[in-house]
Amino acid sequence: MAPPPPGGPRRKPLTKEERKNAPKLTWPLAKRILSWLRPYRGRLGLVLVCITVSGVLGVVPSLLTGQMIDRGLYGGNVELLIRLALLSLGVLILSNVISAGEVYLTSWIGQHITFDMRNKMYAHLQKMGHRFFTSNLQGDIITRMTEDIGGVQQVISSTFLNVFSNVATVVIVLITLFEKSWVLALVGIAMVPLLVIPTKLVGRKRWQIADATQKQRDKSNQILNETLSVSGQLLVKLFTNEEREYAAYEAINRETTRPAIRERLMGLWFWRTLRVLRGMVPLLVYVASGFVMFRLSGDLTVGDVTVIVSLINRLYQPVDQLLGVQSDVIRSMALFTRIFEYFDMKPEVESPENGYRPAEVRGDIAFHHVEFSYSDEKELLHDISFRADGGKTIAIVGASGSGKSTLVNLIPRLYDVQEGSVTLDGVDLREWDLTALRQQVAAVTQETYLFNDTVRANLLYAKQDATDEELERACRDANIHDFIMSLPQGYDTEVGNRGFKLSGGEKQRISIARAILKDPKVLILDEATSSLDSISESLIQEAIGPLLKGRTSIVIAHRLTTVLASDEILVMKDGRIVERGCHAELLEQNGVYRELYETQFRYALDDYEQRKHSVNLHHSEEPKNV
Repeated sequence: MAPPPPGGPRRKPLTKEERKNAPKLTWPLAKRILSWLRPYRGRLGLVLVCITVSGVLGVVPSLLTGQMIDRGLYGGNVELLIRLALLSLGVLILSNVISAGEVYLTSWIGQHITFDMRNKMYAHLQKMGHRFFTSNLQGDIITRMTEDIGGVQQVISSTFLNVFSNVATVVIVLITLFEKSWVLALVGIAMVPLLVIPTKLVGRKRWQIADATQKQRDKSNQILNETLSVSGQLLVKLFTNEEREYAAYEAINRETTRPAIRERLMGLWFWRTLRVLRGMVPLLVYVASGFVMFRLSGDLTVGDVTVIVSLINRLYQPVDQLLGVQSDVIRSMALFTRIFEYFDMKPEVESPENGYRPAEVRGDIAFHHVEFSYSDEKELLHDISFRADGGKTIAIVGASGSGKSTLVNLIPRLYDVQEGSVTLDGVDLREWDLTALRQQVAAVTQETYLFNDTVRANLLYAKQDATDEELERACRDANIHDFIMSLPQGYDTEVGNRGFKLSGGEKQRISIARAILKDPKVLILDEATSSLDSISESLIQEAIGPLLKGRTSIVIAHRLTTVLASDEILVMKDGRIVERGCHAELLEQNGVYRELYETQFRYALDDYEQRKHSVNLHHSEEPKNV
């Protein structure tokens, strides 16, 4: 394997896409980045002092080596030689101690800045509207919270401070070189680009070859994943395509081998050539030193020449790092730009200052000529108007895509209407304090979500200060208490990720118990029982009664039993309320509701009655669990 280049591993060159989308380093952007450093400017100043002192101490051993040669070895002063050697050792130890302190401080600053950023980002995301989470990929949101903000630590401790450290080193070394001999300093400086620039060019070419190699390996891995899996191998064998798949793999494997050999050979010969060139530098300096010592000045000593050679060698790494700083800066700017992009997003739904917070809530919900759309292209709700007085139940029915879920999402202000208004107790929802509003609303949705925690913790999410008696009462009303007590740890049993240890019916009843525990004035119920077994469905149907009692309920109905129990039925089609009334009235109209009844509700009711009968038989055969 080729030896690593001087100065550590090569930086990956910027891709065409990175160069094209590279953000510009403007003063407002730089000022915004520096604002995150401001709280830690004291420690940052100490880091810069450490870097400067460390840079100065870094050249001292070289200077002492010159004195050891001239005054100790050539001067025949063994005692001085020992003192200078011990002093050099002390300086070396001190320099490393200061460097360790520098690393600690930079790590501390970087970690605290990422701590601040993560906290602020999480609080900001909590304020974002529901549209933000439905419009952006969850993976992208998590990446900004973790990898992007985590990358700030690297930017602070590597990019920013390394630039300062390398600049300080170069300046200090150049000052020392010119103080010793401006002629030899120029000779050494002239050699540095000859060694560093080819390294960059070859490094970039090697990355291109390595990238091409990786693409071929990706194709190879794809073939392996597909053909060596259980299902893939079954398909290969059934269609007798073993030879065909082998030929495809062999061709990809050959294309992977060629660039890999080319990359290795390029590195092999380049680094050996570079070693020869680096070995030539001291030779040229010694030749130039002889010219200076014998032709120009007799003040230059052998120790001075040794110091100059040592200092020139110290220039390679910082110069190499500084030549690649452009890619580091661009990637750092892109990182901060992605983070700031989220910070600059304004919450779509915000709580008004001094929002409405009543002492008592009746639960009167009213829609007044509501218009709503998720985008300007398609309007989803058209002129929606209805009223649900406190304690009443409104059933909303309609085909999929008719706007039912969109309508109920407006009640807890997950979205705001474009036209018209939605009111609670006669007050526009946009005038309510957002927390006070949502404390009055609970929802039981089709997709029941449970946190990876205990049953108790999931229930207490609705009311953190609930007593054990309140928990048990809510669970008994939801027909889930006996099941919970049968679990290994009862209420303290872990439910698993998204509640995977529980069945769909069990999760649904826990969700109902959670809503009962919250005791809201307004309830949104998306009744999802069609995919459940007969026992679970019967238990949930029995639990819905206590849940609806005494609350204003907006129910997206999938069962005729729920429709019949409502005070009014709203029939939706294409984002409009096309029919309203009771069951008998709507059947007489021979419209959309009649069609839904004939195609969905009537058969669902017959099926439910049959399943309920089977459940009753099941219960009659088992002793009751007291």
